[in-house]
Order: sequence, then C-alpha cells, then structure tokens
Amino acid sequence: MATAWLFPGQGSQAVGMGVDLNTLEAAQAKFKQAAAILGWSVLEVCESEEEKLSQTRYTQPCLYVIEAILADLLKAQSQQQPQFVAGHSLGEYVALYAAGVFDFETGLKLVKQRAEVMSQASGGKMVALMGFKRDQLNAGIENNPDVVIANDNNETQVVISGTPAAVDALLENVKVRRAIPLKVSGAFHSPLMSQAAQEFEAILADVNFVEAQIPVISNVDPNPSTEATVLKQRLVQQMTGSVRWREIMLQLADSEVKKAVEVGPGQVLSGLLKRSQPAIERFNVGTVEDLKALSNEELTHA
Repeated sequence: MATAWLFPGQGSQAVGMGVDLNTLEAAQAKFKQAAAILGWSVLEVCESEEEKLSQTRYTQPCLYVIEAILADLLKAQSQQQPQFVAGHSLGEYVALYAAGVFDFETGLKLVKQRAEVMSQASGGKMVALMGFKRDQLNAGIENNPDVVIANDNNETQVVISGTPAAVDALLENVKVRRAIPLKVSGAFHSPLMSQAAQEFEAILADVNFVEAQIPVISNVDPNPSTEATVLKQRLVQQMTGSVRWREIMLQLADSEVKKAVEVGPGQVLSGLLKRSQPAIERFNVGTVEDLKALSNEELTHA
C-alpha cells in the first residue's frame, strides 16, 4: 500500500502551532538551530499575534521548521515510510528535506531567503475563488494576459494572481460563488514574480542538491522525480509557475497511493484530497498527540 506525505504551505499557519513540540528533546534542538539561522525564535513568533505570524517573512520559515520537525519525528516512529512526498508551494521545501535532497539548515536558509524575496514583491493581487465554471474562468484568463491561475487546488477552488486592475476586471466578467482576497503584497506564482525568481535562481545556483531518496511530486510538474537537477529547476519555476495541486492529487491516485498523511498545521490538503480522491485514506499530523494517534493506528493495522 503506497503512502504519501503531504506538506501544507502558507495559509495553513495558526497561532500556537508547534508549541507542544518543544516538550520533545529532538524538537528543542531544531528550534535552537533555527533561531541561530533566523536571528529570531520560531516559537515566540508562533505564540505572537496572528498579524505577525501571517507576514510572509515569518510565516514561511515557521512552517518549514515545524513541518520538518514533524517529518523527523514521523520518520523516527513510523513503520510505514512514504513512497511519495509533495508539498503545496512552501511545503515543497519540506518535501525535499524529507526526501533527503538537502539538510535542515540548507533548507531553512533557502526558505528564509525565499520569504525575504517574496515579501519585497509589490503591485500584485491574489484572490481565492470558489464555485465557478472552469470553462468561463479559463476563457476570461485567456483574454487577460495579466492574470493567471496561481493555485489550481481542485475543480471548484483556485487562486488567481495578477495586477490588481486585471484581477478586478476578471472578477467583473466571471461568475463566482465566493471570492476571497488574500493578504499578500505580491502576485505570487505568476509572471509578475519574474524578478524575484531571477534573484532566487542565483541563490539556488550555489546550493547543492542530491538525489532524492523518495520520489518528489513537484508543484509545477506532477510527474514524480528523484533527480537533483530536475528538482532544483522545478523550484526555480515554482516562483512564477502555478501550483498544480489538482493534478498532484490525480497523480497520487494514478500512483496507487492508498494513504496520505498531511504533515503540518491544519487540514487544508486533507480537505482537498477528501473532495478529489475520497478513496485515499487521510491522516493529519500537526501535534504530539497526532503523532501518538498515528503510531497507535499503525500498530493496530500492522
């Protein structure tokens, strides 16, 4: 039975996340290491106001650290190691860490620099859309070059990204049940991030990637890969490319994945998977109690 570990991205953060992990010695060491790299405490930010935690330059490193710790703990206790890993946007960095492509420190430094580059982006707008006709949406985007689908989450939920004027114009011509503007400064996962992508590509060029120990399903290409050069290039493309999560979930089913573990706060990815691929069994690991519950479940079915 194939298992996949899925790592959520920005938007899944919540005040108080990861705090209970500090009761574990292995987690304490990682939090200390992270503070030395970042120059600030992940735990303090996670216990601060939501407004601060939701700032990109804090959100992304916090999610990476907490999800990486959870992945380490899962690996240490789990009898069922994953056959595939995937992460939504920022979560792809944790997936690469879990697959052994780079170590914790290397990944966190990359995430820190990525967050800083992205937080400096301006002049963009992102809106989550729910309940629409995809043909109508696609036609509207084809006629508006300044808007793209940034996150293709499932058939009825996407995030569009582009210039504020172009996004507003599209929404005037496409019938949507619900449209929620996201609290971001830039048009992430769109061509408007090309300058940031160039800056980040230069940063990535000096980082050593090794072959993945577990096939990684990337945001910009759902075909699993273990090749270091391929996985690095996909990260470069991710900055301006769409998060093809709908296709990733189809790939999980095609790869005969029967069990998926969402490793991180919240249940965003589990919810999307439930609607898209209900036959895949879903588990969430975001706390110490979740780790214990999953361990007991595995022992029961061993």
